[in-house]
Amino acid sequence: MRADVGGEGDLQEGGTKCVAVNQKAYALFKVAGQIYCLDNACTHMNGPLCRGRVSGFVVTCPLHGSRFDVRTGQVVGAPARIPVHSYPVAVQGGRIWAELP
Repeated sequence: MRADVGGEGDLQEGGTKCVAVNQKAYALFKVAGQIYCLDNACTHMNGPLCRGRVSGFVVTCPLHGSRFDVRTGQVVGAPARIPVHSYPVAVQGGRIWAELP
């Protein structure tokens, strides 16, 4: 399902945004001019990734410090061992569109 998850101007460089679509939370990140979308729940203990610290292409979960690549959802630092799902994003007409399940 293609979902409108916000305006391009709502997300600043290096920033994050929490969005909900069909009662499921997603985290948006803007890094190096590109926007990325991940499931918002850390796979370690469900910490909110949209409240994490972003450094380069890595977001750190605010609960226990698990680290994920915002481009792919892959784990780059424990304690999490399972990647988070990532979703394709496109910007059209100033709107952010994500391909969500």
